[in-house]
Amino acid sequence: MNFERSQPAPVSPTPGDPAVPSSPDPAGAASPDSARAPSQDLVRALTDERVIRALIDHRRLTRAELAAEIGISKPTAGESVRRLTERGLVADTGERTPGGRGRGRVGSYYALAPAIGGALAVTIGPEGIVAECLDVYGDGIASATRHPEPSRVGAALAEAVSEVRDLTPQPIRLAVVSAADPVDRVTGRLVQLPDSPFLVGELDPVAIICAYVDGPVIVDNDVNWAAAAQGRRDFAYLYLGEGLGAAIVDDGGIRRGSSGLTGEISHLLTVGPQGRAIAFIDLFGELGLRKPGTTAIDVPRLKESSTAVRETIATAVGGVIAAVIALADPEDIVVGGSWGPFLIGEIRAAAARLPRQVPLRAAAPTGSPASVGVRAEAISRLRASITADL
Repeated sequence: MNFERSQPAPVSPTPGDPAVPSSPDPAGAASPDSARAPSQDLVRALTDERVIRALIDHRRLTRAELAAEIGISKPTAGESVRRLTERGLVADTGERTPGGRGRGRVGSYYALAPAIGGALAVTIGPEGIVAECLDVYGDGIASATRHPEPSRVGAALAEAVSEVRDLTPQPIRLAVVSAADPVDRVTGRLVQLPDSPFLVGELDPVAIICAYVDGPVIVDNDVNWAAAAQGRRDFAYLYLGEGLGAAIVDDGGIRRGSSGLTGEISHLLTVGPQGRAIAFIDLFGELGLRKPGTTAIDVPRLKESSTAVRETIATAVGGVIAAVIALADPEDIVVGGSWGPFLIGEIRAAAARLPRQVPLRAAAPTGSPASVGVRAEAISRLRASITADL
């Protein structure tokens, strides 16, 4: 998925466009191509889209300000505002410019109407469930949080989304969801893999959330969303926290594989104690660094471990990095998660011994990179859905 907001394709000039002179035929009549021009409906739709985007950027503008911002005539701006107001997409705010006494005519401020709708951003992880409705500007409208037991994740998700729906006075156009488990790319259901630390059963976020939104529900795993938040176009994101994962970003798009399980590195064979081959996830069990009764990594204990243990872990991470480099050939590798950046020095030392190397850097500290990625995608898709309706 490309996380850049799509822009309308430029319209190439044709011989009949004013900017491209056309040669007259021998009789002096215009050629058939000279009669070609964009239809009035297309011109109006493009103008309306530019008005919508200007109001997203500036929140409120007068018709005169819209004309200056977009580079169109005041009558054209006024007609666009009229059309969008009739469709319920733009509204008069009731605010006026100071006019009179040499200041010109009083102008009315226009803004996007509340009925234009919002987007739902949801994160499902070991820290709980957070559901938030965002408006087109990226501001929060309503939110709800739940901290359920694994057996109640589905019910808690429905409760949180329902609460947000009740608190939101406008339609919810779509939802974007992050889950701290593998996700089937076709159905959006969570996939149960051996040793995945946050298994919550056969959870189907799409089936639960679709009853509360008017449009699509997009689901992906938290590591992919965290990678999207990095704002880079060609790299590998290595997530090292209570769980283990990776994301491959190629030319701005996440590579997911046929079933959506690209980057599930837990069972990748790497180097363990005494140079033995070991599954990456099993290393932490052998080192006594799992939380009781689960395969989740005990991060506080890992950070307090001895130098020898840290070096063993870094060597194992180096084996994972070697596999990522061989298969994905990234420009560089970003190391994130709750303990990855903590061991970045040891990991760099281990990676320096590899036959092929790429630059390594620690992910920028953020509260929740997956949440950042989900919110950005929800806002981008919301804006795209509004302009797509024009």
